Amino acid sequence: MSGGESAGSKLLSVDFEIYGHVQGVCFRMYTEKEGLQLGLVGWVKNTHSGTVVGQVQGPADKVAEMKVWLSKEGSPSSRITRASFTNERSIDKLELSGFRTRF
Repeated sequence: MSGGESAGSKLLSVDFEIYGHVQGVCFRMYTEKEGLQLGLVGWVKNTHSGTVVGQVQGPADKVAEMKVWLSKEGSPSSRITRASFTNERSIDKLELSGFRTRF
């Protein structure tokens, strides 16, 4: 195994909160779809304060791609004003399975 492969297999977990016009615009559905497309596991849900929160886990490079997507792209009708990422940590194995919307 080359160094690049081993670096790609480092697993990360990160929590997120997305601010802006992110509810009522299919943000959770698109987040779930993007996470699955990247091969990540996690969850996403709306908050009472109008933000979207969640957690993603997977290979470090894919988590980095998801962070860019969450902070810059989102669903087609969303308007993201701020993205907050917290509790980023290395994990030995995935702690979740699938990518789900929580209520």
